[in-house]
Amino acid sequence: MQITQLPSDQRPREKLLQQGPQALSDAELLAIFFRTGIAGMNAIELAETTLSTHQSLQQLFNASLGDFCQVKGLGEAKYVQLQAVLELSKRFLQESCQRNTVFNSPEHVRHYLSLELKSRQQEVFMVLFLDNQNRLIHQDILFYGTINSASVYPREVVKAVLRHNAAAVIFAHNHPSGVAEPSEADKIITRKLISALALIDVPVLDHLIVADVSVISFAERGLI
Repeated sequence: MQITQLPSDQRPREKLLQQGPQALSDAELLAIFFRTGIAGMNAIELAETTLSTHQSLQQLFNASLGDFCQVKGLGEAKYVQLQAVLELSKRFLQESCQRNTVFNSPEHVRHYLSLELKSRQQEVFMVLFLDNQNRLIHQDILFYGTINSASVYPREVVKAVLRHNAAAVIFAHNHPSGVAEPSEADKIITRKLISALALIDVPVLDHLIVADVSVISFAERGLI
Protein backbone atom coordinates (compact mmCIF):
# COMPACT_ATOMS: atom_id res chain seq x y z
CA MET A 1 0.00 0.00 0.00
CA GLN A 2 1.26 3.45 -0.86
CA ILE A 3 1.72 5.88 2.00
CA THR A 4 -0.73 8.30 0.36
CA GLN A 5 -3.42 5.63 0.77
CA LEU A 6 -2.97 5.51 4.55
CA PRO A 7 -5.14 7.62 6.89
CA SER A 8 -3.54 11.01 7.43
CA ASP A 9 -2.71 10.28 11.07
CA GLN A 10 -0.68 7.23 9.95
CA ARG A 11 1.41 9.05 7.36
CA PRO A 12 4.82 9.89 8.86
CA ARG A 13 5.02 13.49 7.65
CA GLU A 14 1.48 14.39 8.68
CA LYS A 15 1.90 12.57 12.00
CA LEU A 16 5.09 14.51 12.73
CA LEU A 17 3.40 17.83 11.98
CA GLN A 18 0.38 16.97 14.11
CA GLN A 19 2.05 15.24 17.06
CA GLY A 20 5.74 16.12 16.89
CA PRO A 21 8.74 13.95 15.97
CA GLN A 22 8.77 12.15 19.34
CA ALA A 23 5.47 10.46 18.43
CA LEU A 24 7.02 8.63 15.48
CA SER A 25 8.60 5.19 15.56
CA ASP A 26 12.16 4.62 14.35
CA ALA A 27 10.79 3.23 11.08
CA GLU A 28 8.51 6.24 10.55
CA LEU A 29 11.37 8.68 11.15
CA LEU A 30 13.59 6.72 8.79
CA ALA A 31 10.80 6.66 6.19
CA ILE A 32 10.73 10.47 6.21
CA PHE A 33 14.49 10.43 5.63
CA PHE A 34 14.13 7.94 2.74
CA ARG A 35 11.25 10.00 1.26
CA THR A 36 10.28 7.25 -1.20
CA GLY A 37 10.12 3.50 -1.29
CA ILE A 38 10.82 1.07 -4.10
CA ALA A 39 8.64 -1.08 -6.33
CA GLY A 40 6.36 -3.15 -4.12
CA MET A 41 7.52 -1.47 -0.90
CA ASN A 42 6.58 1.94 0.44
CA ALA A 43 9.00 4.11 2.43
CA ILE A 44 7.81 2.77 5.80
CA GLU A 45 8.21 -0.84 4.67
CA LEU A 46 11.65 -0.03 3.26
CA ALA A 47 12.59 1.54 6.60
CA GLU A 48 11.32 -1.49 8.53
CA THR A 49 13.32 -3.82 6.27
CA THR A 50 16.41 -1.68 6.73
CA LEU A 51 16.11 -1.69 10.53
CA SER A 52 15.47 -5.43 10.55
CA THR A 53 18.55 -6.04 8.41
CA HIS A 54 20.84 -3.89 10.55
CA GLN A 55 19.11 -4.90 13.84
CA SER A 56 19.46 -1.47 15.45
CA LEU A 57 19.83 2.22 14.68
CA GLN A 58 23.37 2.12 16.00
CA GLN A 59 24.42 -0.64 13.61
CA LEU A 60 22.68 1.19 10.76
CA PHE A 61 24.47 4.45 11.54
CA ASN A 62 27.82 2.65 11.86
CA ALA A 63 27.37 0.60 8.67
CA SER A 64 29.95 0.87 5.93
CA LEU A 65 28.86 1.88 2.45
CA GLY A 66 28.97 -1.74 1.36
CA ASP A 67 26.84 -2.98 4.25
CA PHE A 68 24.39 -0.09 3.88
CA CYS A 69 23.85 -0.82 0.20
CA GLN A 70 23.07 -4.49 0.83
CA VAL A 71 19.45 -3.46 1.42
CA LYS A 72 17.63 -3.26 -1.90
CA GLY A 73 16.72 0.33 -2.66
CA LEU A 74 19.56 1.89 -0.69
CA GLY A 75 22.53 3.28 -2.55
CA GLU A 76 25.45 5.66 -2.28
CA ALA A 77 23.28 8.80 -2.39
CA LYS A 78 21.24 7.81 0.68
CA TYR A 79 24.40 6.67 2.48
CA VAL A 80 26.01 10.06 1.90
CA GLN A 81 22.84 11.84 3.07
CA LEU A 82 22.73 9.75 6.25
CA GLN A 83 26.38 10.43 7.05
CA ALA A 84 25.76 14.16 6.54
CA VAL A 85 22.81 14.08 8.96
CA LEU A 86 24.89 12.23 11.57
CA GLU A 87 27.72 14.74 11.25
CA LEU A 88 25.27 17.63 11.66
CA SER A 89 23.99 15.96 14.85
CA LYS A 90 27.54 15.73 16.20
CA ARG A 91 28.23 19.37 15.41
CA PHE A 92 24.94 20.46 16.98
CA LEU A 93 25.81 18.68 20.23
CA GLN A 94 29.33 20.12 20.16
CA GLU A 95 27.88 23.59 19.66
CA SER A 96 25.52 22.98 22.59
CA CYS A 97 28.51 22.06 24.75
CA GLN A 98 30.30 25.22 23.70
CA ARG A 99 27.32 27.45 24.44
CA ASN A 100 26.26 25.85 27.71
CA THR A 101 28.03 25.20 30.97
CA VAL A 102 29.21 21.65 30.47
CA PHE A 103 29.39 20.69 34.14
CA ASN A 104 25.76 21.74 34.59
CA SER A 105 24.62 19.95 31.44
CA PRO A 106 26.05 16.41 31.69
CA GLU A 107 23.49 15.02 29.24
CA HIS A 108 24.93 17.16 26.45
CA VAL A 109 28.34 15.63 27.17
CA ARG A 110 26.96 12.07 27.32
CA HIS A 111 25.08 12.40 24.02
CA TYR A 112 27.96 14.07 22.26
CA LEU A 113 30.54 11.55 23.45
CA SER A 114 28.23 8.70 22.49
CA LEU A 115 28.09 9.97 18.92
CA GLU A 116 31.83 10.60 18.84
CA LEU A 117 33.07 7.38 20.41
CA LYS A 118 30.53 4.56 20.20
CA SER A 119 31.20 3.63 16.59
CA ARG A 120 34.99 3.41 16.97
CA GLN A 121 36.44 -0.08 16.77
CA GLN A 122 39.75 1.02 18.28
CA GLU A 123 40.09 2.33 21.82
CA VAL A 124 40.83 6.06 22.00
CA PHE A 125 41.35 8.53 24.84
CA MET A 126 39.69 11.94 24.46
CA VAL A 127 40.08 15.10 26.53
CA LEU A 128 37.52 17.89 26.75
CA PHE A 129 39.30 21.14 27.65
CA LEU A 130 37.11 23.57 29.62
CA ASP A 131 37.33 27.24 30.51
CA ASN A 132 36.84 28.69 34.00
CA GLN A 133 33.05 28.54 33.54
CA ASN A 134 33.27 24.85 32.56
CA ARG A 135 32.46 25.56 28.92
CA LEU A 136 34.09 23.57 26.15
CA ILE A 137 37.17 25.25 24.66
CA HIS A 138 38.47 22.37 22.60
CA GLN A 139 38.42 18.60 22.36
CA ASP A 140 41.13 16.27 21.23
CA ILE A 141 41.85 12.57 20.95
CA LEU A 142 45.30 12.35 22.50
CA PHE A 143 45.92 8.62 22.43
CA TYR A 144 45.01 5.66 20.26
CA GLY A 145 45.31 2.07 21.41
CA THR A 146 44.35 -1.42 20.43
CA ILE A 147 40.80 -2.71 20.76
CA ASN A 148 41.73 -3.76 24.32
CA SER A 149 43.71 -0.87 25.73
CA ALA A 150 45.09 2.62 25.19
CA SER A 151 48.40 3.93 26.49
CA VAL A 152 47.90 7.29 28.18
CA TYR A 153 50.84 9.46 29.23
CA PRO A 154 50.19 12.08 31.96
CA ARG A 155 53.01 14.31 30.71
CA GLU A 156 51.34 14.65 27.30
CA VAL A 157 47.99 15.42 28.92
CA VAL A 158 49.56 18.17 31.05
CA LYS A 159 51.24 19.66 27.95
CA ALA A 160 47.91 19.69 26.09
CA VAL A 161 46.11 21.33 29.03
CA LEU A 162 48.72 24.08 29.17
CA ARG A 163 48.61 24.54 25.39
CA HIS A 164 44.84 25.14 25.47
CA ASN A 165 45.02 27.16 28.70
CA ALA A 166 42.28 24.96 30.16
CA ALA A 167 40.88 25.61 33.63
CA ALA A 168 39.43 22.10 33.98
CA VAL A 169 39.14 18.88 31.98
CA ILE A 170 36.85 15.94 31.36
CA PHE A 171 38.33 12.67 30.16
CA ALA A 172 36.56 10.09 28.02
CA HIS A 173 37.45 6.85 26.35
CA ASN A 174 35.56 4.05 24.66
CA HIS A 175 35.33 0.34 25.36
CA PRO A 176 34.85 -1.33 21.95
CA SER A 177 34.16 -4.59 23.80
CA GLY A 178 30.77 -3.15 24.74
CA VAL A 179 31.35 -3.38 28.51
CA ALA A 180 31.36 0.08 30.08
CA GLU A 181 32.52 -0.93 33.56
CA PRO A 182 35.85 0.74 34.45
CA SER A 183 38.80 -1.61 34.66
CA GLU A 184 41.48 -1.41 37.33
CA ALA A 185 43.80 0.09 34.68
CA ASP A 186 41.18 2.80 34.00
CA LYS A 187 41.08 3.68 37.69
CA ILE A 188 44.87 3.74 38.01
CA ILE A 189 45.47 6.04 35.02
CA THR A 190 42.67 8.35 36.20
CA ARG A 191 44.33 8.71 39.61
CA LYS A 192 47.70 9.39 37.92
CA LEU A 193 46.16 12.08 35.71
CA ILE A 194 44.38 13.71 38.64
CA SER A 195 47.68 13.86 40.55
CA ALA A 196 49.60 15.24 37.58
CA LEU A 197 47.06 17.96 36.86
CA ALA A 198 46.80 18.90 40.54
CA LEU A 199 50.37 20.16 40.26
CA ILE A 200 49.15 22.88 37.88
CA ASP A 201 45.83 23.43 39.73
CA VAL A 202 43.62 21.99 36.97
CA PRO A 203 40.79 19.79 38.29
CA VAL A 204 39.48 16.68 36.57
CA LEU A 205 35.69 17.01 36.61
CA ASP A 206 34.89 13.56 35.27
CA HIS A 207 36.07 10.56 33.32
CA LEU A 208 33.45 8.88 31.15
CA ILE A 209 33.59 5.45 29.57
CA VAL A 210 31.51 5.02 26.43
CA ALA A 211 30.24 1.58 25.38
CA ASP A 212 27.51 0.34 23.05
CA VAL A 213 24.53 0.87 25.33
CA SER A 214 25.79 2.94 28.24
CA VAL A 215 28.09 5.72 29.39
CA ILE A 216 29.68 5.34 32.84
CA SER A 217 30.70 8.40 34.84
CA PHE A 218 33.58 8.17 37.34
CA ALA A 219 32.20 11.22 39.15
CA GLU A 220 28.79 9.60 39.62
CA ARG A 221 30.48 6.43 40.85
CA GLY A 222 32.47 8.40 43.44
CA LEU A 223 35.76 7.50 41.74
CA ILE A 224 36.77 11.18 41.36
